[in-house]
Amino acid sequence: MSKTGRCLCGAIGFAYDGEENWRAHCHCESCQRQTASPFTTFMGVPNGAWRSTGAEPAIYESSPGVRRMFCPTCGAPVAYEADRYPEEIHFYASLLDDHSGFEPRGHVHWEERVNWVEPADSLPRKTG
Repeated sequence: MSKTGRCLCGAIGFAYDGEENWRAHCHCESCQRQTASPFTTFMGVPNGAWRSTGAEPAIYESSPGVRRMFCPTCGAPVAYEADRYPEEIHFYASLLDDHSGFEPRGHVHWEERVNWVEPADSLPRKTG
């Protein structure tokens, strides 16, 4: 059964089959600024396992080799691609239509976290 997600206005959607490569909260400064939040949650989905189910997203190259996709209508961030991860795309977990069964497995870029939020979980906290 496919997992599906969509942006705020529903113009951009995605679907994928199978398990994600990973699930994590990202605390990097770029994600903080792009989402206006202290951290965001992604899942890495293998290329070939996902498909677009709506309009094409707009793309912003936030740094060399890094592309952030978003809806040009509602502005919702949709996905992240980077040359350093050529085999997968990263979708924002909050866009999933059904969150049941989804649990992040860790924190990444922990060294860039904001000092005014302390997650209450005991997930691994990785730097870099």
